[in-house]
This record gives sequence, structure tokens and C-alpha cells, in this order.
Amino acid sequence: MTPAAAAPPTPTLERYLRGRPAALSCGPLAILLIEDGAAIRETLDHHLQAGFRHILALSPEPVLLPDEMDDRVTNLLWNTRRPAAHVDAVNAVIAAVPEGTWLFYAFNAEFLFYPFAESRSIGEMLAFHTEERREAMLSYVIDLYAPDLDRAPDAVDLNEAMFDRSGYFALGRPGPDGQLLPRQLDFHGGLRWRFEEYLPADRRRIDRIGLFRARKGLRITADHRFNIEEYNTYACAWHHNLTAAILSFRVAKALVGNPGSRERIGGFTWRNSQRFDWSSQQLMDMGLIEPGQWF
Repeated sequence: MTPAAAAPPTPTLERYLRGRPAALSCGPLAILLIEDGAAIRETLDHHLQAGFRHILALSPEPVLLPDEMDDRVTNLLWNTRRPAAHVDAVNAVIAAVPEGTWLFYAFNAEFLFYPFAESRSIGEMLAFHTEERREAMLSYVIDLYAPDLDRAPDAVDLNEAMFDRSGYFALGRPGPDGQLLPRQLDFHGGLRWRFEEYLPADRRRIDRIGLFRARKGLRITADHRFNIEEYNTYACAWHHNLTAAILSFRVAKALVGNPGSRERIGGFTWRNSQRFDWSSQQLMDMGLIEPGQWF
């Protein structure tokens, strides 16, 4: 009997990118940073169904993926648990893909929603956004949380996920000279606002430029902004543009897991909690994502 062949070792992100794989030749591509075991399969499924051509699933240890994902998901070793782990990873991918490639990055238990996501692919949406001469898209990170922490102690409940229906606001974003930057705002709300005492000041914003086109010299920063200011704007100068949302259990997981907060938080639901129905229409109806001129 011939022994079964051992699975090839999981490559590191650096080694994979050095090989210039064909999977990176055409976008849109997604970078998923896996920090723990929460909803990994569900996160991958969601973004595959959205239409991303390939997903780079970065994790500290190898992740066992279903065979049917082999062609569109590549697991790569990366220390996703160190502070600002996304910075070097995203910047490395930016440098490795052709200029103009659309990229998306998120963490496990985070789910991208954009207008009409149920009937239109991510490629269709980004094609329209490109026609509007936009190279990036603002996304709001909307906190999801379990309604009952006794039943879901990690705060992740996909079947009964809740989010805040109000309490979102924006403040002008000052530049280095103290003057407000044009078409840039700092957005706040959700668990980061309600439990701000447990979060450092530089982690209380809910805006993230989750979708963007690779460009020579482009670099992301630890606070989820880019070194090219136009990438950080919420719209172009002449009309409103599309925006997206990233529905995320990440803050809820951190609040119930961190020593400074876990013993003080008995639950996240309040009078303004609402069940998330996993639809883009619900988010559009509430003004949390903007279709712009796309109908």
C-alpha cells in the first residue's frame, strides 16, 4: 500500500509573494487576517460568494480549508496577533500585485456589505466605482454582537447578531496644520463609542478604507488610513459616491476577552439594539451605506 502523500507545508506570506503567483494577476482580491477561530469558514464563504477572485487567508498557524476552496483561497503564515498586523501584510500585497488591482482587507468574523450585494458582484460594483474615477472606497465598521453572552461567551452569534441602529456621528478631521482636511471625517459609533473607556483613543474610529486600488508608493498606516490623502476621502469633489460597510464581531470579541473589560461587561444589548438581517437593503435603509449614483 502506498502511503498517502503528506500535505505541502503552508508557505509564509513573504515566500508566496516572492513567487509572483498567477492568482494575484487579476483582482478583486481579498486579504483576510485570521486572529482566532471565530467564524473562519463563514467569513471565507461570504467573501467568495461576493465574487472576490482570490482570498489570501493569513494566520499564525495553518488553517484546514475545505477542498472546494483550494482554487480560490490560499492559506499563508503571518503573525496576525501582533499589534497592527495588517500594516506590513497589506503593504506587501500592494507592492506585489499589478497597479490598479482592487484589494480588500478584513479580519475573520468580519463581513463586507455594499449596495445591492445580494444581486450584484463585487466586480460589478468596483467597475462602476472605477468609472467614477475613484481609487478607494470608504467603509464603516459596524459592530455586531451576540444578544446573550451566556449562550455566546465569545460574543459571536451569527444567527442572532445584533447591531446599534443609532448613535453614529462624524467629526471633522484635522490635518497636521490643524486645519480640517477636505472630504475627510472621523466616524464614531457602535461599541467603540458606548464602551470607549476600554479602547485607546486611536482605536475608537469606525471608518476604514477597506477597498482600494494598488498604486506605486501606496502604503497603509496602523490607523487604517493611507499615505495618499485622496484615498482617505469619503467622496469625490463633485457628487456622493458609493460607500460600504464591514459588519464586524471584532470589537465585541475583544471586549469580552480582554482582562480590563471582560469582568465588567455583562452584555451589549441596549434600547437601540436591532437584529441584523444580513442584507444590504437594511443597511441602506438606515443610511449606513450609500449607493451614490449606482442604481
